[in-house]
Amino acid sequence: MSDLSAALSGEWRFDQAHTRIGFSTRHAMVTKVRGAFNDFEGVIHADVENPSKSSVQLTIQVASIDTRNEQRDEHLRTNDFFDAPNFPEISFQSTHIDQVEERNFIVNGDLTIRGITKPVSVPIEFTGVERDPAGHLRAGFEGSRRIDRQAFGVKWNTALDSGGVLVSDRILLEFEVSAVKVENDGG
Repeated sequence: MSDLSAALSGEWRFDQAHTRIGFSTRHAMVTKVRGAFNDFEGVIHADVENPSKSSVQLTIQVASIDTRNEQRDEHLRTNDFFDAPNFPEISFQSTHIDQVEERNFIVNGDLTIRGITKPVSVPIEFTGVERDPAGHLRAGFEGSRRIDRQAFGVKWNTALDSGGVLVSDRILLEFEVSAVKVENDGG
């Protein structure tokens, strides 16, 4: 375990090309709409010997929202939802990380959407570490967490004839992270 600990400890950066920061929610109470944010930066500081000293920081550019429907994406960028002109970023900063099993962690931190910050705990599974063909050490992490969008000021909705609403208040955040270790080149 000490070789793995040494390999994992250090700074890791999210690889945008191989990471998905996504979400899903019910639409019209009958189907799910999925989307992702394509422009983000994330950094993990891993201390395997003392996980409580580890940290995660993530900054997402709201304008990069992508639900595979440009009209919907434009609406999500407006004041009805994320208000991208006034709140261009969504951010997460961990406050502490708890290891619950060998490969499972709870990442606790502050999530800020539309200028409203709330504590969130995200269960994360460490899926492995491997050296890629370019020689970079790569680690995988996956997790999800359901949040109430109204708690973050994302309140727009439309009532349906059935008594339901067009967009669910419950949003599932989805994280599929490929992180590349920042190697010290000795210089």
